[in-house]
Amino acid sequence: MRRWLWMVAALAVIGGGVAVYLLKPVNGPGRDLTLVGDVTRGNYLIRLGGCVACHTDAEAGRAFLSGGAGLVTQFGTFVPPNITSDKAAGIGGWSLAQFDDAMSNGMGPQGNLYPVFPYEHYTLMSDQEIVDLYAALMATEPVNDAAPASDIGFPFNIRLAMAGWKNLFFAPARFEPEAGKSDVYNRGRYLAYGPAHCVACHTPRNALGVLDWDQALTGSPGGVGGKAPSLTRAALLAEGYDVETLAQTLADGFTPGFDVLGAAMGEVIAEGTSQWTREDRQAIAEYLLAE
Repeated sequence: MRRWLWMVAALAVIGGGVAVYLLKPVNGPGRDLTLVGDVTRGNYLIRLGGCVACHTDAEAGRAFLSGGAGLVTQFGTFVPPNITSDKAAGIGGWSLAQFDDAMSNGMGPQGNLYPVFPYEHYTLMSDQEIVDLYAALMATEPVNDAAPASDIGFPFNIRLAMAGWKNLFFAPARFEPEAGKSDVYNRGRYLAYGPAHCVACHTPRNALGVLDWDQALTGSPGGVGGKAPSLTRAALLAEGYDVETLAQTLADGFTPGFDVLGAAMGEVIAEGTSQWTREDRQAIAEYLLAE
C-alpha cells in the first residue's frame, strides 16, 4: 500500500513538473519599444509580410485588412481576423507591447496564438520594423466589422494547449546574418525565413504542424495555401529560372514556362511581392538560387 502511495506521489510530482514546463510563458529577447514608428516604412512592411493576402477577403467583399478567407488545415479552419485600427472589431485597442507580444512571442490579448499566424517568422523582425508596422496598422482606416469566427474542433480549440506546443517547438529570436555571405544574400535569407515567410508554405510539416527545418524550402504536399513546390536551387533551375527571371516572376507572375502563377501564390504576388522594391525581389531570388 505504501509503495502504491509513493508511486502515485511520484507520478503527481513528475506530472506537475511537466505541466509547469509546458505551460510556462515563451518569450524571446526584449525589444526597444521606445523607438518612433514610421507609417510609410510600416506600410511597406504590410506588403512585405503578406498581411494583405491573408487578412483581406476581397472575393467576399470585405474591406482592406478587415479579415481574410478561411485557411483550411488538419486542425480546423482558421479565419484571419480584422487587423484594422478599429478598437472593437480590429486591433486598434492593442498597445504596442501587446502587438509586439503577438508578433514576437505568439501571445495575443486572448491568449496563445496558433502558428497559422506566422509568428515563428515575424519574431525574426527588428525592433524598428515591429514599431513601424504597428504605426502603419494603427493608421489604417478602422473597419467596424469583425471577421467570422474560426472553426476549430476539440481539442485544438483549447488555446492553453498551444503553450505546450510553443515550449516544445518555438524558440523566439532575432535574425542573425550568415557569416561570410553578402548583404544581398542575407537580405534574401531574412525575407525567406522572416517577414515574407516563404519557408512557412514551402516546407513540409509533421502531424503536429511543426516545420521540418531539415527540409526547409523543399516543398510541401499540402497545408495552409495548398500544395507548394520546392524552392531549392536545383528545383528552380529545372524550371528554367535564373536570378533575373525569378525576380521578374515575383513582379508579374509569369513563369519561364509561359504560365501564370495563380491561386494562393497569385494572391501573394498581386498583394505582396509585386509591390516590393526591385532590390528585395532581387535579394530573395539571389538567396534561393545561391550555390
